[in-house]
Amino acid sequence: MTSAGTPTGTAPPASLRERKKLATRRLLRRVALDLVAERGLANVTVEDIAAAADVSPRTFFNYFPSKEAALFGGAPDRAAVLRERIASEAPGEPAIGVLRAVMSEDARAMTGELLALGGDPADWQRRVKAARADPHAREAQAAQMVMIEQAVAEGLAQRLHADPERDPYPGVLAAAAVGVIRGCLAFWAGSSGTVDLGQLIDRAFQALAAGLPEHGALRQVAADVTKRKDSQ
Repeated sequence: MTSAGTPTGTAPPASLRERKKLATRRLLRRVALDLVAERGLANVTVEDIAAAADVSPRTFFNYFPSKEAALFGGAPDRAAVLRERIASEAPGEPAIGVLRAVMSEDARAMTGELLALGGDPADWQRRVKAARADPHAREAQAAQMVMIEQAVAEGLAQRLHADPERDPYPGVLAAAAVGVIRGCLAFWAGSSGTVDLGQLIDRAFQALAAGLPEHGALRQVAADVTKRKDSQ
């Protein structure tokens, strides 16, 4: 998946060096998706990906920290960007609404990156589906989701001025949010791209917002914990 931190508006033209770097990054991801879909993640090494892309392993690591990162895409600072955006965007707006907007935009950026790989988008969707069916790839994606969940929880805690050790709401909402994303990704991959991922996630978060209100009973736990600690 791609960083959601790209500013809106017209971006300045990329330099030749930046265009070459982007082309190499996309080539490495195309090769990673091809090889993993064909062989399975456990049977593909960084050296295999580099060789198929006609670059050195050292060059590979200039773009991705691991073969898993090349497979799933996304900027290396994605978690940090999501945390900052959730914490600071649209001050005064409900947390669930900001979370919905940020994660929907992030999903659209991810699908845009797949389209930018070139070729038939539906074919890339099939490769993504095949990769996600691989048990080692699922394990790697689960680890990535844990990192995203932690970043979301930290961003929510900062936004709500909440102490995660006393207030369960940021952690519960982050876990629910990652569950929404995981479920939507699975459905989207299975749809072969016939469903817009950003719209799907947007609607799923809308449904989540209806059942996990920011000022509901769950937030009362923080007050109860504070009272107990103060009385000790």
